[in-house]
Amino acid sequence: MSESVELDQIRTIQARASRLMDLVGEQLALEDAGKTLDLRFSVREAAKLVGRSENTIRRAESEGDLPTPEKRQSGNRAGYTLSDVNRMRDLFGTRPYRQDHEEPVVIAFQNFKGGVGKSTNSVHAAQYFALRGYRVLLADIDPQASATLLFGLNPAHDLDEDDTALPFLLHEAPDLRYAVRETYWEGLHLIPASLGLYNAEYAIAAGGEDPANRFESLKAGIDDIKYDYDVVILDPPPALGMISLNALRAASALVIPTPPAVVDYGSTVTFLTMLVDVLETLEKRGFETDFQFVQVLASRVDENKRAQKVIREGMKKVFGTDILPTALIDSSEYNTASAELRTVYEYTGPSNQTYKRCRANLDKVMGELEGLVRGTWRSHQGQLRAQGAA
Repeated sequence: MSESVELDQIRTIQARASRLMDLVGEQLALEDAGKTLDLRFSVREAAKLVGRSENTIRRAESEGDLPTPEKRQSGNRAGYTLSDVNRMRDLFGTRPYRQDHEEPVVIAFQNFKGGVGKSTNSVHAAQYFALRGYRVLLADIDPQASATLLFGLNPAHDLDEDDTALPFLLHEAPDLRYAVRETYWEGLHLIPASLGLYNAEYAIAAGGEDPANRFESLKAGIDDIKYDYDVVILDPPPALGMISLNALRAASALVIPTPPAVVDYGSTVTFLTMLVDVLETLEKRGFETDFQFVQVLASRVDENKRAQKVIREGMKKVFGTDILPTALIDSSEYNTASAELRTVYEYTGPSNQTYKRCRANLDKVMGELEGLVRGTWRSHQGQLRAQGAA
């Protein structure tokens, strides 16, 4: 019989793992003292993003209403930055903002199983909406802090527990504004996470208030700041815990990423069963369930696997209009980007066919999500009807 593993051995493993993470953090700090957004857009790309013609943009530049983009040493234009594009939107009045009286949409990407693409989808959704000119907040409330890492913040080096939502969830701060920080993406703010958020699970569970009210803490904080934004994205832990339940209550829309694999789909069925039980219990205590939309997202789809194709087709029939029409195709581009602590939207190199296919698919999925968001705002519904999207 093999010897049992004692706690000291686990401590040793943990210490070594932490040391390696420290070394990674130190190396990243040496290589990059802070992430920047190096995206550049041609006048054609800018015109498409802004919703005006290339000639309109060039005319505004010649008349001095817009600055001309920087030039490289070769004399060629370096391209427009996201800030330049947003300056155009402001000049031409094409920001896609909601009206002040309309509700921001708070979207939780939620599934109680890990590895389904929850954090990856959260970050890409936040960046997509920022590219489109919306005011966006991404709240990372997952102690694993994957979304925070993708924004260039090492939770072990760059953050303290007090930089996260933890003080608010422990009733040590009056609101969440202290935790909101700007990112290198213009128009996209972040509430970062760190391992210390695990403490909120125990503290909320042990709270003295009515058990149902323990699910309302995050909602109160998000409700207080959400009107500064058009879209708020929540990235909760992949577990049925107090933080995840708080995210359910804070959200006004729900996206459930689900790979069409037997184990992952089975886990999603379990998640939905537990979700119904939880929401029914809350409704009995007087807390109404009122999501603006709930959508299943077929994620990490491998089109070469026959079994996945069968399940994917079954999901379409079963969920009907409750599943986003386009599936998010699994691509090596996501793994490559993650290994470099970036996203697909941050890629600036030459575009090969693999990248182009991944990006086109990602844009289509996020565009469908954008249509659902805009559909909640009466001021956008006329334009959506004209576009055939409503």
